[in-house]
Amino acid sequence: MTTQRPRLLVGIDASKAHHWWVAIDDMGTTVWSRKVSNDEAAILAGLSEVLALSSEVRWAVDLTGTAPALLLAMLADHGQPVVYVPGRTVNRMSASYRGEAKTDARDAYVIADAARMRRDFARVEVPTNLAADLALLTTHRSDLIADRVRLLNRLHDVLTGISPALEAAFDYADHKGALVLLTGYQTPAALRRCGQTRLTRWLTARNVRHPETVAATALTAAHAQHIQLPRQDTATGITADLAAQILALDEQLKQLDRRIRDAFHTHPQAAVIESVPGMGPILGAEFLVAAGDLTSYPDAGHLASAAGLVPVAKDSGRRTGNLQRPQRYSRRLRRVFSLSAQTSIIRDGPNRTYYLKKRAEGHKHIPAVIALARRRVDVLWALLRDNRPFTTTPPARAVASAEG
Repeated sequence: MTTQRPRLLVGIDASKAHHWWVAIDDMGTTVWSRKVSNDEAAILAGLSEVLALSSEVRWAVDLTGTAPALLLAMLADHGQPVVYVPGRTVNRMSASYRGEAKTDARDAYVIADAARMRRDFARVEVPTNLAADLALLTTHRSDLIADRVRLLNRLHDVLTGISPALEAAFDYADHKGALVLLTGYQTPAALRRCGQTRLTRWLTARNVRHPETVAATALTAAHAQHIQLPRQDTATGITADLAAQILALDEQLKQLDRRIRDAFHTHPQAAVIESVPGMGPILGAEFLVAAGDLTSYPDAGHLASAAGLVPVAKDSGRRTGNLQRPQRYSRRLRRVFSLSAQTSIIRDGPNRTYYLKKRAEGHKHIPAVIALARRRVDVLWALLRDNRPFTTTPPARAVASAEG
């Protein structure tokens, strides 16, 4: 008589150096528990041991980033199904188990038990080469943007200590010429000594657009202040260095954006995505990364739900019909639809018309943009389904069906 081996569910508490694996059966009993190094040989050995215990194994992880990338790739290579259990779920469920100790083994057990009791966790899919490349590129871009914001804030702070008038004269976030100016001249006295003609010639040699206007604006600010503020000599060097760093970051971002555009345009439906007003190649790449496998959304409602654009009920007591934003959704996907919606209302068209309609109904700016973003989900999903670009007029078959 052959003994049937139990089905197992393996929870994995992932980290950079190692992962803790806990395998439980259908009753929640631990049958295997071990720390596995984040190494191909160690993972393969652990995988062999678990598969020897059962022919039917499901896996659950609490991370899907770079730390478990090798593990997830090996599980996918062996055809093993993996689901993602959010860290918030793990933290909340931990409080319902006996004991207060927090260990990797305990967290791994909670992950496994959560996946055992719930079957609605999202399945983890190992991204294709294109999706992996876009994920790395867009994440790196977000880091560079954050660095640029930090440097700009520091530049404004230091420059205010030298010359408040010069700090207020330009929008340094969007004015390359003003940043170039600061690499050579940071104080009112230095600008006055240089003068209009020499300063214009200096800016022209560095390919600054409209050098006469930049020079005139800077000199106007310089003539508004004749006193030297404390620590000015030290601050000038820091200001020049910050301006140079921002310019270098801008060049790096320009090259990175080119790489993202080139990679995005290799996607078979890039033209469809980019045809939607407000969806350029950068946001299009962000969409592909945040949405993942586009075939996993059976309808537009599922895509909108993933983006947090479908409100959920928050009723209690006598309060009914209270709708709020859900807690479980992709912040990155919601950001893509929100930003693209805001961009689309700048120019005349159906998006701006719908936005103005919502404003006329009494909605404020943010709710009107969110309503437009929800509507755009339906449009984008239909375009991807039919594999056709966006047009301001509906397709012929849609018109025919409406008339019928």
